[in-house]
Amino acid sequence: MTTDFVIGIMAESVKLTLLIAAPALLVGLVIGFLVSLFQAVTQVQEMTLVFVPKIIGVFVTVIVAMPWMMNLLMAFTERLFKDIPHWVR
Repeated sequence: MTTDFVIGIMAESVKLTLLIAAPALLVGLVIGFLVSLFQAVTQVQEMTLVFVPKIIGVFVTVIVAMPWMMNLLMAFTERLFKDIPHWVR
């Protein structure tokens, strides 16, 4: 097991983490932007108004995307476990 190999696995796991987190983060960003736009147009400056729609949106996104996220994680984990005999020599 070389240093390049370990760095490659770490890079792949970071990419997977970003890919899994992206949908929830994007939904939070879009909802935050829309609520901020609504606040600017209506001049309602309530600080807590942003949190409830964001929490609901991110929660729904995570529930909807959970099968896809689990498939990615399971495939990555299976690939890691399957390749263990090749690494240990």
